[in-house]
Amino acid sequence: MKTFADYKLSEPLSRALAEQGLTTPTPIQQAALPLLLAGPVDFIGLAATGTGKTAAFGIPLLQKLDPADKGVQAIVLCPTRELALQVSGQLNLLGKHMGIKALPIYGGTGYKEQLDGLKRGAHIVVGTPGRVIDHIGRRSLRLKDAKVVVLDEADEMISMGFKEDLEKILGATPREHCSIWLFSATMSAQVRRVADAYLRHPKTAQVNKTEMLSATVEQLYYNVRESEKPGVLCNILELADDFYGLVFCQTKALVVDLAQHLSSKGYKVDSLHGDKTQDERERTMRAFRDKKTRLPVCTDVASRGLDVKDLTHVINYSLPRELELYVHRIGRTARSGKAGIAISLVTPATRGLVNRVEYLTKVRLTEGKIPGRREVAAKKVAKVLSRFEAQKDYQRAVDMLGADWERVAGDMTLGEVIGRFLMVLLPEVFEQHQAETPLMRPHYERPLTQNRRPAPHATAGHRAIPAHPHKPAHPHRKAGH
Repeated sequence: MKTFADYKLSEPLSRALAEQGLTTPTPIQQAALPLLLAGPVDFIGLAATGTGKTAAFGIPLLQKLDPADKGVQAIVLCPTRELALQVSGQLNLLGKHMGIKALPIYGGTGYKEQLDGLKRGAHIVVGTPGRVIDHIGRRSLRLKDAKVVVLDEADEMISMGFKEDLEKILGATPREHCSIWLFSATMSAQVRRVADAYLRHPKTAQVNKTEMLSATVEQLYYNVRESEKPGVLCNILELADDFYGLVFCQTKALVVDLAQHLSSKGYKVDSLHGDKTQDERERTMRAFRDKKTRLPVCTDVASRGLDVKDLTHVINYSLPRELELYVHRIGRTARSGKAGIAISLVTPATRGLVNRVEYLTKVRLTEGKIPGRREVAAKKVAKVLSRFEAQKDYQRAVDMLGADWERVAGDMTLGEVIGRFLMVLLPEVFEQHQAETPLMRPHYERPLTQNRRPAPHATAGHRAIPAHPHKPAHPHRKAGH
């Protein structure tokens, strides 16, 4: 297996990689680095977000630039402000020992800070297409010395309506000495037309879909009716331990409706969609990174460039029709060797998409048993038990108990006392189950006044998403096909 040491990188760049704990290149990096380090070349790299694309173009870009030349030597175009900030931040970390600076420029904010940064000198400009066009028009950004133009997430920039802006920027580059490196999760017809029009005999590297997926992501799906989705989603959230993840929907309207529904149920939820302003998006992402919000509901376009680590879950409330987006979505969890769970809610109308996802990724999805209300109730009771066991400073409450408490509770069994308190603490749990089998059989038949304290019945041990026996979706098909 190759390491970064095999590429004979400069000492300052190698040191920056080591400081970030980067020793082994990802598949897209292994495919791209030999081509981009070899010399001037136009390039197409096909890989999903989360596969290491920034370093795939960032390492050869930094190796190519001259730190002594303070002019703009490279430009990286990104679809969103968030991605521009993420990419510029990573390039600055990689280039910190080389004296190379990356400057983010984007819309939705004033020009002064960006103009000052350009005047001070920036080796690399990382920007959104619209704001880059503005700076070119103001003559505050000149591309005459540019050696490389990188199109990051080219498919998303085009789908967001930036195709004409991209063409203007590419038309302004000095093609006699400027290479174009295009990175995209998909190769749509429009992306292909841009590549055919502006790239000259490009080298191509494509990461297989199976290589885009982390080996530590657990992929589940639940067969549900459309009307059951809100309730099933709430049950999933209740059963998860410390849920910190994303919920993906197909449309802005569904994002808004689902976010409102979850908010009405008491969840700390926010939304990300194309109608939100940059300031609104930034506030949402700041709250998510600070874990004040643990559950953004979002569309695919709005979610591009989210720089958030340690996500526990990704939930496909709606399976995407463009199946490459499935890989893109679930690639946001289980990064850096950490575990993660990807869950898809599958209706009869979208059941066929599971077969196509499995064929695309060569990975069989696990069909899970839909988590029910009893499991949710048991989980809530277990949480109360852990808090009960951890409570040490209870004497102050005991001191406040008067004769009325002794009179009412004196003849009750321990089970009855605990049951009454659980009914007080979790009324919604037991209201739902009045017609069902009792959640907890009374194991405590001794009166509360007795001194013996039997061990509580075990209710802990619930997993965030229970593992259920399942039958293969395709019993006559070999796994991996």
